[in-house]
Amino acid sequence: MTTKKAHRWTFPARFRAGVYSWKSSRLACQRLREAVSEIKKVAKKEPVVAAEGAVRLIEKLWPALEHVDSSSGALGSAVNKALDDLIPLIISAPAEAKTRNKWLERLWQAMADDGVDYLGPVGDRWGELCGSVEAANQWAGELMPTLTSCWTDPNPGNYFHGATACLSCLLVAGRYQDLLDLLALYRKPFWHYRRYGVEALLAMGKKSEALKYAEASRGLNQPDSAIDQACEEILISSGLHDEAYRRYGLSAAKGNSYLARYRAVAKRYPMMAPAEMLADLIKTTPGEEGKWFATAKALELFDLALELANHSPCDPKTLTRAAKDYLDSEPAFALDAAMAALRWLSEGWGYEVTSVDVVEAYDRAMDAATRLNKADSVSEQIRLLVEVNDNAGKQNAARQFVRQALQGRVRGYGNDNPPVGENGSLFGRG
Repeated sequence: MTTKKAHRWTFPARFRAGVYSWKSSRLACQRLREAVSEIKKVAKKEPVVAAEGAVRLIEKLWPALEHVDSSSGALGSAVNKALDDLIPLIISAPAEAKTRNKWLERLWQAMADDGVDYLGPVGDRWGELCGSVEAANQWAGELMPTLTSCWTDPNPGNYFHGATACLSCLLVAGRYQDLLDLLALYRKPFWHYRRYGVEALLAMGKKSEALKYAEASRGLNQPDSAIDQACEEILISSGLHDEAYRRYGLSAAKGNSYLARYRAVAKRYPMMAPAEMLADLIKTTPGEEGKWFATAKALELFDLALELANHSPCDPKTLTRAAKDYLDSEPAFALDAAMAALRWLSEGWGYEVTSVDVVEAYDRAMDAATRLNKADSVSEQIRLLVEVNDNAGKQNAARQFVRQALQGRVRGYGNDNPPVGENGSLFGRG
């Protein structure tokens, strides 16, 4: 009888204990992405082998990354992203109970050894990692006494790294009342724990109680946005879309940009009029109306977009790109967008602005003006816009910078030499 040859992984050699130094954050993030990619590739054909690889990589994370400077947050984000990819591979792997139990023992030891709680997400989904209700129930029975003792100890400060693992196991095992009784022992409304109580109440069909439980979880340093999302989901699942939008829809919206926030809301509330939804979102960010310019533009609400761009600062480069994109289809919009870009540049706004950005905005304005037969009047507007006034300070320096960048293109400029940054750049306000 022949035994199956063990898979040879590339990543273990790159995750030896102490292999990364203090300044190796970028390299560690890169190696982590490569390791996850290697494991996911194997998962397409051999899910159990891939799950074994995932467990092995998780075991190696803390020993390998222990000495890396993680203060920027980049490494922590990379680890969380890796775990988001790896944990589902372990959960879904069709492994025998004996094999899965060994995985759990190894993961538990890795969590115990973890010095900065990199592996918190593993504990958060421990019940699912158990692979069966029976295994989850067994783990819950083993963990509950320790967690109960920790949470009932009159001396504050006790910590048990298996807290969420216990709560997750109780949830998967269907022991909802035990879960709620255990949570009642914790002295503070800590959402990271209480979210399991919300899930338990929902599983019991008590949506109203779940909503009240989630609302009661608010407090100092608690994630209001995450609580809003949970409450919103409860109302939507109950068919109360209007109430969900009114109470939580806008505050629960997540996204890396203002446009992404709008799309997140629009996806959940397709029955809402886009213009009305955007108007509601704009009201949530007073003083930052200009940052919604790109969203209004994407919705082809051109008048609103220009109104926003002129109401409060908007990134000049964003305005210039809009002018370029709509030069042929909407020349009037392109002209006003380019002029707004020049205005904010002359007032010192923009990130790492150079003379190239100024010239680009000017060229787009003149291209649009030519199409509209307004070249002479627009040229005069630009000359007056960047004319240096008597105001001292940064605004004056910014106007001088723009003025110098456009010398030779607009008539009437002198040969003054304004103070600019290195390489002809002016670092304005972001």
